[in-house]
Amino acid sequence: MLTRNNAAFTARFARSREINISVIGRKSGRTISNPVWFVLDEDKLYLLPVQGSDTQWYKNVLKNPSMRFEAGGAEAEVRAVPVNDATQVKSVIEKFRDKYGANEVKKYYSKFDAAVIAQIP
Repeated sequence: MLTRNNAAFTARFARSREINISVIGRKSGRTISNPVWFVLDEDKLYLLPVQGSDTQWYKNVLKNPSMRFEAGGAEAEVRAVPVNDATQVKSVIEKFRDKYGANEVKKYYSKFDAAVIAQIP
């Protein structure tokens, strides 16, 4: 596992528009991977589920908050913190709009009631 203590990790994530996340299936117990958009802000990584709280990987995180992130060969294992407080979710939405553009966020995201925040080790 690579962690943020080397500059390569941060650089690889910072250059990426998309990362792969791996979560543990809440029913199957298997590792499930998905490509997602993200925002890296200092030592925190923000995720916005495309279908909000109806997103399958988000439901899996509610049951098991262990996640793995991968981008450009850099990996991190983290403990995800699901967020459903409207003010915090709005803050994450704004970070996504800043990075990807308001129109792109509006095009791909259908429900804005949940987010995930992870502290990068």
